[in-house]
Amino acid sequence: MFHCVKCQGLTPSDLGGKLLARYVEATCRLCRRENLKLFLKGDRCYTDRCAFERRSYAPGQHGQRRGGKISDYGIQLREKQKVKRIYGVLEKQFRMYYSRADRQKGITGTNLLILLERRLDNMVYRMGFSSSRDQARQLVRHNHFTVNGRKVNIPSCQVKTGDVIEVREKSRKIPVILEAMETVVRRETPTWLEVDGGNFHGVVKAFPNREDLTMPINEQLIVELYSK
Repeated sequence: MFHCVKCQGLTPSDLGGKLLARYVEATCRLCRRENLKLFLKGDRCYTDRCAFERRSYAPGQHGQRRGGKISDYGIQLREKQKVKRIYGVLEKQFRMYYSRADRQKGITGTNLLILLERRLDNMVYRMGFSSSRDQARQLVRHNHFTVNGRKVNIPSCQVKTGDVIEVREKSRKIPVILEAMETVVRRETPTWLEVDGGNFHGVVKAFPNREDLTMPINEQLIVELYSK
């Protein structure tokens, strides 16, 4: 379920028809819905407290009884929803990324994944300065990072090769950042990034190749969905 977190109790007409959408229910329900651990809660996902490990079936009253044949459209839709939830983007944003990927040279599905990987909040997470993409998004919005020495607080900012992402000097003692840097060993730092944890900065050496992205994603299903 999505709610307007800043404007609860107001109607669309009160806000000129513009409501902010944000998922505010239990995060672990998303993993259970997609039948895949999406690592949305950081280090907790690697422990026995992970809800998906205890209840690896769909949420809801009839979750354990869900099954049966799924249509081709249903399979494509679930793949799109899964990728949206992994990277934490909404439908309008996702369609924008797909449109850009479709206009670029190369394979549309691969272009889409690389555009999502190039988001600043994703890079902060990949470098180990946050324990989840959601946490990275919040840290970026609160002005805790710079790109090439300039303060950037837009999570969707697209980084380029050679960009230097750094934790601001005044933010280097924030507990959540320090904890994330301590637990990043649970997941490997990608080879296309160079991270200097002692100096709280990382460099985008290159963009990933498709084989570097190991999450079980079939992006061709998304292309088929949007091509209809």
